Amino acid sequence: MAQGSLGRSFGWLWGAYAVSTFGTWLAFDALQVIAVLVLHAGALEVAALAAMGPAVGALAAVPLGPWVEFRRKRPVMIGADLLRCAALLSIPVAYGLGLLGLGQLLLVSVLVAAADITFTAASGAFLKGLVPREDLLVANGRFESTMWSATMVGPPLGGAAIGLFGPVVTVAADAVSYLLSALGLRAVGDGEPAPAAPAKVGRLSAGELLEGWRYILTHPVLRPLFLNTALVNGLIMVSAPLLAVLMLGPLGFSPWQYGLAFAVPCTGGLVGSRLSRRLVARYGRRRVLLTAGTLRAVWPVGLVLVGPGVTGLVTVMVVELALITCAGVYNPVLATTRLELTPSDRVTRTLSAWSVSTKTSVAALTALWGLLAELTSPRLAIGLAGVLLLATPLLYAAVRRDPAALEPEPGPGPVVPGART
Repeated sequence: MAQGSLGRSFGWLWGAYAVSTFGTWLAFDALQVIAVLVLHAGALEVAALAAMGPAVGALAAVPLGPWVEFRRKRPVMIGADLLRCAALLSIPVAYGLGLLGLGQLLLVSVLVAAADITFTAASGAFLKGLVPREDLLVANGRFESTMWSATMVGPPLGGAAIGLFGPVVTVAADAVSYLLSALGLRAVGDGEPAPAAPAKVGRLSAGELLEGWRYILTHPVLRPLFLNTALVNGLIMVSAPLLAVLMLGPLGFSPWQYGLAFAVPCTGGLVGSRLSRRLVARYGRRRVLLTAGTLRAVWPVGLVLVGPGVTGLVTVMVVELALITCAGVYNPVLATTRLELTPSDRVTRTLSAWSVSTKTSVAALTALWGLLAELTSPRLAIGLAGVLLLATPLLYAAVRRDPAALEPEPGPGPVVPGART
């Protein structure tokens, strides 16, 4: 089964993921691009938009993880898709009426971020109940390869669409993709197993709100992986708005060139995600996870060398190709490990806590780096992030010391929707 079809229900889930992911990458950094091209925002404002929206959205999502844990996941995922659709559609409407402002972009960013976290947490738990344990790496590898395929195609098409039809067209397309995703999720069917019953009925206590973090931070393997992810993701992502300002501003790149610079290297993510299962089978999960996780921290410092013209474009592509190839191997292995090491009745809370923390880390570091870029320069801020990334593999020390650290604990397999129990 690991080599072939994972079933009709997984096919619909995969299709829903594919269409929404393509829409997301078609609108790659759309809010920041609109802020620069339409509202003429500077580095600090663009960084604030990239940081504050996800940060506030993450805060709003904190109680949603425990709430979703004890509810069926598919309706929650559909609701999150419809919320993202409505929020994003408000942007082209406001733009057409001449009412678009930075405040609305920020509000949309908050709503989308909260819905993203909720959807991600619910979908992880849904996948664990849908796919047998031995096929989780295959399923996560397919999601990862789909994401990189969409990333490869979406940004250049989005850049071209902006050039031809205006700056908000990709946002409208992204909104439609979430509507199509919701329709795909409806087609999955109603075979989802009943969720776990809460320990008590009523308002959530502080302990229940923090249960996901408690489980992560007391787990000897998940803790170092979590801390590494939060820091690495933040330090990688701080360069995105700064590169947008640098490349679309002083360096004179057009939107389609900016999109192309991040699209071509995604072939590495596609290759890496397809290789992840084979590498794990040959070298073992621990070695693959630690090696790929270490290598992905090496490359971003090279972005400090970006310059104008073809040489600058090639520099960004080479650095991103190396980084994305490593991430393509690493991400599905990490996602599978995280699901296998988390009990089924805690998956949503754990994934929600993980997602809230990583988004908050990205937001906080992005805001800090935006201020740093304003006080110094975007190039200096990008270089400092790359240097700090070189130290992040030290967080893997506890995992390196334990050869059996990444082996899942034995336990019952997932309940496949529609199966007899």
